[in-house]
Amino acid sequence: MNKIRLTSALIVLMTISTLFTAQVRIKDLANIEKTSQTALVGYGLVVGLDGSGDRITGQKGAVFTVQAIANMLTQFGITVNESDLRTRNVAAVMITSETPVFGRVGSRFDVIVSSLGDAKSLEGGVLLMAPLRDAVGDYYAMAQGPISIGGFNIETQTGEKVRQNVALVGRVPNGAILEKQVKSNNFDPSEPLRFILKSPDVTTATNFANVINLNQNNEIATAIDPSLIEITYPENVQSSWAAMQFIANIETIKVETGNKARVVINERSGTVVVGGNVILDEVMISHGSISIHTKVTPLVSQPEPFAEGETVVAEQTTTEVAVEEKGTIGVIPGTTSVSELAVALSDLGVKPRDIISIFQAIKETGALQADLVII
Repeated sequence: MNKIRLTSALIVLMTISTLFTAQVRIKDLANIEKTSQTALVGYGLVVGLDGSGDRITGQKGAVFTVQAIANMLTQFGITVNESDLRTRNVAAVMITSETPVFGRVGSRFDVIVSSLGDAKSLEGGVLLMAPLRDAVGDYYAMAQGPISIGGFNIETQTGEKVRQNVALVGRVPNGAILEKQVKSNNFDPSEPLRFILKSPDVTTATNFANVINLNQNNEIATAIDPSLIEITYPENVQSSWAAMQFIANIETIKVETGNKARVVINERSGTVVVGGNVILDEVMISHGSISIHTKVTPLVSQPEPFAEGETVVAEQTTTEVAVEEKGTIGVIPGTTSVSELAVALSDLGVKPRDIISIFQAIKETGALQADLVII
């Protein structure tokens, strides 16, 4: 099974390697400066929960949920004491999103809803009208609608729990309406056109400008820094419509990227992603394994019938240590591709989880010619 999983991973790595030399369209490589989005946040209430909302009574109750319910009812002309509220069908949530690119007043976009209190699940809930604001408190949009969570969290009266995915975070599709224009969407030919690279890189920025100049047969593009490319509109572009046609042509041009060699490791999930341009010098690998199994067994001491004494429960701990004496030893020659590295590790019979330790050790020897990123 481990070999099957490793082989699947190797296929992915080999695919990445072949894609590294491919060129990328400008529209996939960078964003126009005018299309930057604004982060939004809000607070609201989710109602209609089947007893899985916040607790609003007792010392462990969510006080902010109680206050929010009372304030909401007051707006409808209903006065209620906070101490009289008895419901678990409501949950306080935080709402997050970003303004849509080229959005105008009336544009709809998705929002993310996350539980703030001690609710068990947001399944089946409906988000009530909640304002969304930016970092300085300016109002931008209003969110409302049914929540889609893609999971569930069930708990029976006997204490049995069944859970699939995360039931405390959901999405409201097209649940927000933009009510304030973020920026002007018009393109002014008298102002320079600016592209911002999604992954700043000196080589990519230079190639970006050179390709545009070659396409237009004119020096109109300049790489200001590793992330910003500034373009001057040609003289024949005099209107917003002509500017859009020029941008549409620019976005289809392909640029050869210059990404850094990088190995990314997620130790929590055991995921290893190796870039296609990673180079490994010749190195010898010896890898064994040690397994430690600790088992706790309860021992009950029961007194004889009619004898004085009490039942005593003690714990007996047994620890087993298994050492795999026959480790894996092999020499990996200097390689220039991920596919060669993957085949070499496969021939050594390395388990997917062990690859993490191996890459960390190789980096320490200086044989890994790439950045090692642990997330």
